Amino acid sequence: MALQAGIVGLPNVGKSTLFNALSSAKAQAANFPFCTIEPNIGVITVPDERLIELEKLVKPQKVVPTTVEIVDIAGLVKGASKGEGLGNQFLGNIRSTDAIIHVLRCFDDDNVIHVDGSVNPVRDKEIIDTELQLKDLDSVEKKLGRNEKAARTGSDKEALRGIEILQHMKQHLEQGKNARAFDVSPEEKEKHLADIFLLTMKPVIYVCNVDEKSVVSGNKHTKALQEAVQHEHAEILFVSAAIESEIAVMDSFEDRQMFLEDMGLKESGVARLIKSTYRLLKLATYFTAGEKEVRAWTVTKGMLAPQAAGVIHSDFEKGFIRAEVMKYADFIFYGSEAACRDNGKLSVQGKDYVVDDGDIMHFRFNV
Repeated sequence: MALQAGIVGLPNVGKSTLFNALSSAKAQAANFPFCTIEPNIGVITVPDERLIELEKLVKPQKVVPTTVEIVDIAGLVKGASKGEGLGNQFLGNIRSTDAIIHVLRCFDDDNVIHVDGSVNPVRDKEIIDTELQLKDLDSVEKKLGRNEKAARTGSDKEALRGIEILQHMKQHLEQGKNARAFDVSPEEKEKHLADIFLLTMKPVIYVCNVDEKSVVSGNKHTKALQEAVQHEHAEILFVSAAIESEIAVMDSFEDRQMFLEDMGLKESGVARLIKSTYRLLKLATYFTAGEKEVRAWTVTKGMLAPQAAGVIHSDFEKGFIRAEVMKYADFIFYGSEAACRDNGKLSVQGKDYVVDDGDIMHFRFNV
C-alpha cells in the first residue's frame, strides 16, 4: 500500500527528533526491520502484538510485519501559501500525503528557542492552519469560478448544488475553520470537493511534544490544545521526543520495556503514533501463516478478498477462486489451522467477501 502520512510542524517543536525516533528499528518491537527510501521518507514497521502470538503457535522460519510510510515535511514559514520560503514545496509535499501528523511544542525549556518567543501550541497550530486554509481557499475559489461560468450556459441542478456547497465551504474557510470540520455528506463531498484535494480536509493527528513529567496526563499546554480542536474530532497524542530518542539508542528490547515501565508507560509514544497513523489512514491487516513465514499484509478497510489477494501478487487477484479464512481469535483459541478446520472455524469465501482486520487467509487461484 502506498498511502503516506506527513509530519508537519514549526521549527524547534521536536518534529525531526520524532521522525528520527520513528526511523529507528529500535523504537519498534523486538526485531523488526527498518529501511529508508530517501532521507525524508521512512518505511516504518507497524507494531502488532498478534504477530508475536502467531509466531508462538506456528513457529515459522521468519516473521514479516507490515509497514506504513511517514514523510518528514520541512519548510513551513508564514506566507507559505503565497510561495514564500519553501512554501510551494511544503504545500506540494502535504498535498501528496493522505494524512497529517501535526507536531506541536507543549513543553517549557529556556534552552530550546521558540520561533515566536513563547510556548503556545494553539497559536502554532493556527499558523500552519492559516497557510493551509489560504491555499484551500484559492482552490475553492478557482473551482467556484469555473462552475459559475459553466452554470450560466445551462441549468444542471447538480452543478447548482455544487456551487452552493463551494460557496458554503468558502465562507467556512474564511472563518478560519478547517475543511475537515465542514458539515457535508460523504456523497456530496466526493461529488463536489474531492477533485480539488483540500489540504485541511486530510485527516489529522495532533502530537503534543511534552516534557517527561507530562507524558501520561498532559499539562496546561495540552489542555489548551484539546479545547481548541474538540470540534475537529481529531486524535491527540502525548509524546515526549526526548524520551523517544533515549529509547531509540537502547540496544535490548528488555531494556526498553523496563525504561517504559519506570516512566509509567505500557508502550512507547512512537508505537502509539504508528498505530494511530495506521488507523487514521483507514488501513487494516490480514495475516498469512505457514511454516516458512508468518506475515502481515496491509489493506484498506472495506477491501474485497480478490483485491486483498492482489496485495501479495497481481496473479492472485487475476486468477482468484476463493479464500480460506480463519478469525485471529479462533486461531489463537484452537491453536492451529487443522484444529480450526475440525471445529468448523475455517470458512470458504468468494469474491464478495470483505476482509476483516485480523483475518488469517489462504488464497486459491488459477492463472
